[in-house]
Amino acid sequence: MNTTVLIPAYNEAARIAAVVTVVREAGLPVLVVDDGSSDQTALVAEQSGARVLRLPQNQGKSRALASGLAQVKTPYLLLLDADLLGLKPQHLRSLLEPVRSGNLDMAIGVFKSGGLMTDFGNRATPFLSGQRACRTDWLRSVPNLTHQRWPEPAITEHLVRSHARWAYVELPGAAQVMKEQKRGFWPGLAQRLRMYADILRYRFRSPKA
Repeated sequence: MNTTVLIPAYNEAARIAAVVTVVREAGLPVLVVDDGSSDQTALVAEQSGARVLRLPQNQGKSRALASGLAQVKTPYLLLLDADLLGLKPQHLRSLLEPVRSGNLDMAIGVFKSGGLMTDFGNRATPFLSGQRACRTDWLRSVPNLTHQRWPEPAITEHLVRSHARWAYVELPGAAQVMKEQKRGFWPGLAQRLRMYADILRYRFRSPKA
């Protein structure tokens, strides 16, 4: 097997099993990094067939990803979020095929027809998508990967600066549980706004190419 599926997860006990099950149906090994969850995320992931790396405390998605990346030994890597809905094995194959064939350095998944709000949010900010396939060594070459809680801006910036070959790949029927649904409207909205603020600060702080 030349591909590992890496899933950073924080308090996703209600959702992680469905994602891991699809990955296992696709015949792929999966590593879940439990980012200091206070619920049963790690146990549920293990029972669903994942290998689990448990972090002692919550450190943010970037550090969870980096901790998992250090454990990966396969040449290809597929990154997934832990709260996906409507995921199918074909979605994983669609992301991996252009990378494994050598046509792309990274494929980035975008939702299509999975739900009005998730479709809109994903297409408004596709560079924030957590669904990505790439070569493992390429991801290890990304500078500043752990400088903020979310790794996607650093990854996207490195795609541009390194002149990598990348493309968006549609994931028909897939969606994501929104923060407002998981944590309640106002707490979820506040978290979303903090995320966008952190990302904007990163963009303005980063030196120009």
